[in-house]
Amino acid sequence: MKTLKNGLILMTLAALAVACSRNAQPAPMAEAIALQATGTPMLTATAAATLAPTATATSTATATPTATATATPHPLTIQAMRGRDYPGSDIVIEQTLEPGSNYHRYIASYQSEGLKIYALLTTPFGEKPPAGWPVIIFNHGFIPPAQYRTTERYVAYVDNLARSGYIIFRPDYRGHGSSEGEARGAYGSPDYVVDALNAVGSIKRYAQADPNRIGMWGHSMGGYITLRSMVITSDLKAGVIWAGVVASYPDLITRWRRGPTPAATTTATPSPGRRWRTELIETYGLPEENPDFWDSISANAFLDDLSGPLQLHHGTADTSVPLEFSEILYQQVLATGKAVEFYTYEGADHNIAGGFSLAMQRTIAFFDAYLKGP
Repeated sequence: MKTLKNGLILMTLAALAVACSRNAQPAPMAEAIALQATGTPMLTATAAATLAPTATATSTATATPTATATATPHPLTIQAMRGRDYPGSDIVIEQTLEPGSNYHRYIASYQSEGLKIYALLTTPFGEKPPAGWPVIIFNHGFIPPAQYRTTERYVAYVDNLARSGYIIFRPDYRGHGSSEGEARGAYGSPDYVVDALNAVGSIKRYAQADPNRIGMWGHSMGGYITLRSMVITSDLKAGVIWAGVVASYPDLITRWRRGPTPAATTTATPSPGRRWRTELIETYGLPEENPDFWDSISANAFLDDLSGPLQLHHGTADTSVPLEFSEILYQQVLATGKAVEFYTYEGADHNIAGGFSLAMQRTIAFFDAYLKGP
């Protein structure tokens, strides 16, 4: 069994994909979108056949340790993450940047587990509403930590959201750019989710922000962070995910096969967190051997507890994160009765560059409905 397991580990390690993002600029929408009249995707029989969820646990799922595991819940489990505090801190303005068309721009910092985390912060021009401005926590996708810069990448994304009357708070995550701490990767460590949740705690203290109108946006790895955050805290009123790594952990092992990614949007630099598969399998067994544990670390097993409506976007030509991740999550959320929207973009890549304008219009309309509406 040990030989078989080691062989599977070697086979699956090659499948780990850590998708990157670039500073995509708005582009005319040239692709046709296959949608029903309700605005949800019309899935073909072929697509529907692939949508059987692998996560079967409910929100009460807990880890069942194997003989090699400890009785203490793994820090990745949703149970363990719900048991932690995410107070954040007062936000400190570190540098004032050139303003946008109708918003201020700053490099700011806050505290996460005693680490100083840097972030991009925007605030709208004009008089603050009585309760404060609505907020979008912006979770970026994978960028090699040593190459990361607070003001680079995602410029067009942030600009569109900021111009729409939102405070945007984009944390750098630990070990990225000037942020303190070690960048250990997203999938084998809770660190980046902890930093995002402490960003939520920090923005709730910020005088310009409305603590009751906070949403979250995530791309690729940032989609993984967004989905997990929305089943851990009740503070997030709506979430939008573009090309998200939103599969259960069993599906991350068995379904993630990545083709060549365009050079403009990726790098050959390996992620420091790629050992998580080997370590988890060696400790807890394969998913079929210990399904309770693998469900306990998968946000997909806790979708009954989503803190708000969810909107999903994915390009059909994405070679970094499989389209089926979003398709499966869409069906899983529908099964809970929670509000969810899903849009596909024919021929669009991992950044949805070809459908950027339409995807951003839908994103802003969604946040407007749930963060600015009654």
